[in-house]
Amino acid sequence: MGISPAAMEEIQSIVGRMPTIEELSTLLAMWESNGKRQGLLSWLKGQRHAVERNEYLYRGSDTEHKDIHEPRVKECLDIAQSLYGGHSAATLAVPAETSFAATGEEIYLVGNVGTDFLDSEYARQYLHIVDHPMKMATEEEDRAYIAMILDALKGNGTLHTIGTVSRGGLFRALLEAALPRQLGFDILTCREIRLDAFLFGEEPGRFIVSLPESEDDFFLQKMDEARVNCCFLGRTTKGRILVDGMDFGPSSDYCPATFENS
Repeated sequence: MGISPAAMEEIQSIVGRMPTIEELSTLLAMWESNGKRQGLLSWLKGQRHAVERNEYLYRGSDTEHKDIHEPRVKECLDIAQSLYGGHSAATLAVPAETSFAATGEEIYLVGNVGTDFLDSEYARQYLHIVDHPMKMATEEEDRAYIAMILDALKGNGTLHTIGTVSRGGLFRALLEAALPRQLGFDILTCREIRLDAFLFGEEPGRFIVSLPESEDDFFLQKMDEARVNCCFLGRTTKGRILVDGMDFGPSSDYCPATFENS
């Protein structure tokens, strides 16, 4: 597969590590299908995600519905700063077992990933959604099953961190794990999910985990054996936040006062 060193560097900055052949092929195919000769990283930052329509984001008939705008990465930076910026991190109290341990850890999102915002602060402020789908009883069973598997993997030393994705969504969960040790994160979002739903939605039954690269193969094997979905997000950093290659600034700039009331 022919690829220039400059393009490889861009892909590495997007993925957060040396990409696998499958990841490389996917990113290149996405880029080439766009038909634009521009930097891969700048292209990725400007792209909307290809997603299925989520019915409760729309009003009206099947032919006449309100299409709710999906923000690009730059807009999500502004949203994150609005929701979670402007407060001192000094008052943040997060248990050590749920915070990232060091830089360079791999970060995974574990559990089913959907497009439900539920009754999140983001949905109320930006989408003006006042209703949401009912949670299914099976979700708690799924959550308990996944938690049991992850607790076992943490017990044997495979995982460093297990964090729950709940109030505030994935972005907040990552902040809560990063801030106690003044770390950050560099993640690549899932291109099949609305960007704002992926970052700020409160789809239940999900977890973030961190682990050393040496445990990666064993972790993925156990996820496969347990039939639990997971996706690679990226890695922990020395203190900056990057999403799809865009710099969101230092993690110390983010610490909503609502953390204290969780």
